[in-house]
Amino acid sequence: MQLEELEDVPTPDLLKVIRAAYQTKTYLSGEATTVVAEADGQVVGVAFGYPGENEDAVNDVLERLSAKSKAFTQPFEAESETNGDEWYLDSIAVDPNYQGHGIGKKLLRALPGYADRDDEEVIGLNVDYENPGAMKLYERAGFEVVGSRMIGDHRYFHMQAEVDPEPLVATA
Repeated sequence: MQLEELEDVPTPDLLKVIRAAYQTKTYLSGEATTVVAEADGQVVGVAFGYPGENEDAVNDVLERLSAKSKAFTQPFEAESETNGDEWYLDSIAVDPNYQGHGIGKKLLRALPGYADRDDEEVIGLNVDYENPGAMKLYERAGFEVVGSRMIGDHRYFHMQAEVDPEPLVATA
């Protein structure tokens, strides 16, 4: 996501805060779930999400960590991105060297199992108006546009898909 309030934070400092967040119990095994895809013995993709009701707890981690960083002029306060009644896919990323190899699709196929585990019936996400490639991926995975929202100074489609539980482990 493009967030204006992060533009002045040097990338190494931002990455340090994000790495620290992924080492917290909240991100690893508490209120959120991180799913990884591996190939050739390395992580090539990751999806991160949580029940919408846990959004504040997840955002509090970034606020707390950014407050400790000298690179932030003020703590980062994330805007709400999710409807409270969904399992929210906060982010998904695939190594550029593995894009086009079905990694994103495999990660998306694994998510319903996690949403079902968390008693959610819908998965939601936001996709940038200017990212038609991601939009196609989500549409092929069964997501439909249910609205739009401003996050920072940028507009996003809000998409949802009903949960059809699958195994928690994605298969190739």
